[in-house]
Amino acid sequence: MNIKVTSRGKGKSAVAAAAYRAGEIIKNQYDGETHDYSDRKDIMFTKILLPDNAPHEYYDREKLWNAVEKIEKAKNAQLARQIRLALPRELSLKQNITLVTEYAKNNFVNQGMIADVCIHDKNDGNPHAHIMLTMRPLELDGRWAAKSKMEYILNDSGNRIKLPSGRYKTRKINATDWSEQSRAEEWREEWANILNQHLENAGHEVRVDHRSYERQGIEQIPTIHKILARKPETSVEGGIAAHR
Repeated sequence: MNIKVTSRGKGKSAVAAAAYRAGEIIKNQYDGETHDYSDRKDIMFTKILLPDNAPHEYYDREKLWNAVEKIEKAKNAQLARQIRLALPRELSLKQNITLVTEYAKNNFVNQGMIADVCIHDKNDGNPHAHIMLTMRPLELDGRWAAKSKMEYILNDSGNRIKLPSGRYKTRKINATDWSEQSRAEEWREEWANILNQHLENAGHEVRVDHRSYERQGIEQIPTIHKILARKPETSVEGGIAAHR
């Protein structure tokens, strides 16, 4: 599993990323640029998963990611979280679709995020999934909510602390814990757990472990990213399915 953030401050666009991963033509209303990846041949599956309070119009990929670009005003805004998952070749495409959508629903959609799921396979032995996630929560009525709020810092007497500038001392409180470092570890562990369950259900012995070899106490150098079927007593560093 690989996790990263699409940031406007680094010259990235959520619309461009979504178009590339889904193999579609999408125009970015924010900058007027059209992104055309309709010639891609490795797109095996695409689907947008919405929480119950999300507007149904966000099933339209172009509307969803343009809405994200529009609500984020800052030049350095974080637009989306990207999760890349290596998929086991032991499972069929249909089985991998079930695996990834179940994982996305359980860990992200049920927490209030919108998930844009795509599966790629060039028949080169490296099938993988991309999950693009919204980073701004939604209100109960489906409107975009604030990512954070400012809270006054109080002294021991319960009073606000005044600064030399005349303003009061404050701190930022995030609306969600989605960006906490601990969540990445949880998501990796949950990916390993659900992947192992699906492999077991399909009758395969291969298993994975989201922990590094060092954390597992295994004195072995990790290999490059490629597919190797492994027995249960060995493991795959970093939770990259059967792909190391």
